[in-house]
Amino acid sequence: MVADRRAGRLGVGTIGAGRVGAVLASALAGAGHALTGISAVSDASRERAAAMLPDVPVLPIPEIIERSELVLLAVPADELAPLVEGLAAAGAWRPGQLVLHTAARYGVDVLAPALRSGAIPLAIHPAMTFTGTSIDLTRLAGTWFAVTAPAPVLPIAQALAVEMGGEPFVVAEEDRGAYADAVDTAVSFSSAIVDQAAGILEGIGVARAGSVLASLVRSSVENALARHDPGPTVDGGATTIDGADDARPSGGDR
Repeated sequence: MVADRRAGRLGVGTIGAGRVGAVLASALAGAGHALTGISAVSDASRERAAAMLPDVPVLPIPEIIERSELVLLAVPADELAPLVEGLAAAGAWRPGQLVLHTAARYGVDVLAPALRSGAIPLAIHPAMTFTGTSIDLTRLAGTWFAVTAPAPVLPIAQALAVEMGGEPFVVAEEDRGAYADAVDTAVSFSSAIVDQAAGILEGIGVARAGSVLASLVRSSVENALARHDPGPTVDGGATTIDGADDARPSGGDR
């Protein structure tokens, strides 16, 4: 894809063609941004990039950063800090460049090395699990994105979340760890409970345990969620949550 220089459109480079990176890059392309390149290390990530982003070149990371106005870092959380630091040491980051990561646990402090080089740090995490397929693009619609950014550029982070189909809410830097714990708890417990219940049904000969449990689990979860959702609070056009500033899993993989 050739970089689009229309007003408000960015050249977007993606580091990490895992389930998260490929989908979010596709969502940004759907919003009119130009994809400059994507990095893919494993065979699985290369296949995913070819399937989701067939016209986007697979490039070395330094070349992606050089080409891009927005760099999307969709790598595992434990790889994020050393990656950002190593690229800073190599002089890769550019002043004014937007650097966005998708790790639930971190705000923008993890991007400090890029900030010192003049880049603009953003942290955006969609609160959903990913398959790494086009199914996720539909699921992004209405998904909440946790957003953390310095106040002057917070509207940019919120706008990017909206462009990807999401509903942004602000999580303070010091609250990102608690937010990640909530996400991990929801994912691990819901998966474990379904697996346990399905295993019991399969043990008594039920062939389609997942289908049998589907309506029960969905209705139970919806009822539980409703007890904790009194409705959005709007302040200055942005959704707020307790412990967050005024203004919504999965970090990413290669």
